[in-house]
Amino acid sequence: MSIELKNVTFTYSQGTAYESHALKDINLVIPDGQFIGVIGHTGSGKSTLIQHFNALIQPTSGQVLYNGEDVWAENYDRRALRSEVGLVFQYPEHQLFENTVLADVCFGPMNQGLSKEQAEEEAKKALVHVGVKEENFTKSPFELSGGQKKRVAIAGVLAMNPKILILDEPTAGLDPQGRDDILDQIAALHEMRGITIILVSHSMEDIAKYVERLIVMNHGEMVFDDTPKNVFSHYKELEEMGLAAPQITYIMHALSENGLDVDPTATTVEEAKETILAALKKQKPSLLKKGGSEA
Repeated sequence: MSIELKNVTFTYSQGTAYESHALKDINLVIPDGQFIGVIGHTGSGKSTLIQHFNALIQPTSGQVLYNGEDVWAENYDRRALRSEVGLVFQYPEHQLFENTVLADVCFGPMNQGLSKEQAEEEAKKALVHVGVKEENFTKSPFELSGGQKKRVAIAGVLAMNPKILILDEPTAGLDPQGRDDILDQIAALHEMRGITIILVSHSMEDIAKYVERLIVMNHGEMVFDDTPKNVFSHYKELEEMGLAAPQITYIMHALSENGLDVDPTATTVEEAKETILAALKKQKPSLLKKGGSEA
């Protein structure tokens, strides 16, 4: 097991008139190698939650453990933790600061003690993995498009070879093609490197397509922790929280309610296609018979 939260509570402005509970008694275990989604409305606590994973925020109460060790214990090496648990923020500008793309991605590996040559080797591998072309390596990261900046920010964390990669809204503001490209590359990295991926996203379609486990936050509490299929079956409860299920979920429920024998828990286009075709094949004999009698 990699990350464990035990009774974690976090309170902003504790003891003041502005006191608010961002997290309330969270218990959570994240084993190695999972692809996990985190969703919740604005102010639900999801960003606060993920910042506990690599000790950017200290809990007001409770424990955060990494491989069984309390990350807030005295003498714990939190700098080493952040090399293993990498966080990519929603806005890449918060992480980009060097004169060139390559220098920016080299920064992390060099801080880990790698030589300039070794750091460049890791940086180039990471940039290629996220789809940044070599012709962009010598450009300023601030000359790039929003999508390319996001790729560089992800590469900057990947170059440190983390065991866990946390991505906060990595596709926000991108067009559909750019969104699919980045998420496909993240999924490929998950397969190639076997690293744990934690994806915070507002896109239910992305969550349904890529993750194997889904955590839902609401008012600082973890209300669901299950497979996407099981979580999205509670779509009416999600709506009450200001969320929604993938559009496919609503289509499948409508088809089922109108008499087509489909699986209403389908959450992706591929799953919907399979169950709709199967339902139509079942109905085909009766349709043919009806058509023949009318002839």
